[in-house]
Amino acid sequence: MNVTLQIESSTLGALDELARKSNQPREALIEEALRNFVELRAWQIAKIEAGMAAADRGEFATEEELDAIEAELEARIRQGS
Repeated sequence: MNVTLQIESSTLGALDELARKSNQPREALIEEALRNFVELRAWQIAKIEAGMAAADRGEFATEEELDAIEAELEARIRQGS
């Protein structure tokens, strides 16, 4: 199946440069990028649906679990500064 799309010239230039450096045709890179995008979105949607189903079942994080997550994030922030 063929699909026609418009790509900004700067993006197309970067794509052509990548194709040249990787010795692959532009079309192969576009197909790979689209496949990765579709797989990522499908994974994201599956995770969201699983989370919504868990919430519908009343499965929520406890206050202690949330406190532990918050403490871990704060520690990571402090390490980065």
